[in-house]
Amino acid sequence: MNSRQRRGVILLVLSVLCALAAFGGVLVVIGDVNSKVGAEVVAYRVKSDIAPYSTLTAGQFEQVTVPKRWLSDTAVTDLGALRDKMALTALKKGSLLQSDMFVDRPKLQAGEQEIAIMIDASTGVAGKITPGSKVNILGTFKSKKPTDPDLSVVMVANARVINVGKLTPIDKDSDKKGTVESVPITFALNTKDTQRVAYAESFAEHVRLALVAPGTDSTPSPNDHFYTLEGDR
Repeated sequence: MNSRQRRGVILLVLSVLCALAAFGGVLVVIGDVNSKVGAEVVAYRVKSDIAPYSTLTAGQFEQVTVPKRWLSDTAVTDLGALRDKMALTALKKGSLLQSDMFVDRPKLQAGEQEIAIMIDASTGVAGKITPGSKVNILGTFKSKKPTDPDLSVVMVANARVINVGKLTPIDKDSDKKGTVESVPITFALNTKDTQRVAYAESFAEHVRLALVAPGTDSTPSPNDHFYTLEGDR
């Protein structure tokens, strides 16, 4: 082996040693990162904005992997936790799902049944009525005789709201033009109150909701169930 060949062998050996050193350095860096980051776990991210009080489903979220040590204790790692749940606040696209972002959907109690009616958004909801709210349901009735006064009636007091739907454009009465935005509101009521609400929706000129302050009982006195302008003079 001549001197040129010896130099070639030495350079080749040095190249191999440098490559091994570089590989070892990469392994050290990876090991250091792994020791700092730790194991990864599954979490879930919001695919697109979700309105508050919406019913939550698994299809609204996408699976991601996140280092366990970076994940909060309230992070949701199993979408089974969404069963019968609704969003407590607006959920923004890209947010990691947390257990404090949702609550149980209001459920029917013994003797109750659901009834849903459309309420004019501009006069009856105003964005303040949410599942769990209590409202008074009022109907206004036009008199059938010219000599009789028009009447406002508290149809149901302290009605419990269990769901608020999305704004829906609906046609006005046939003698009017255009559409109005209404919201389907679902109540949990006993049989008698369900009949009262159904009657008001069918025969009242307007059905409106009055929000009851949380923790209070707004059941009107017998004299306050009915109102006429003449009786207020």
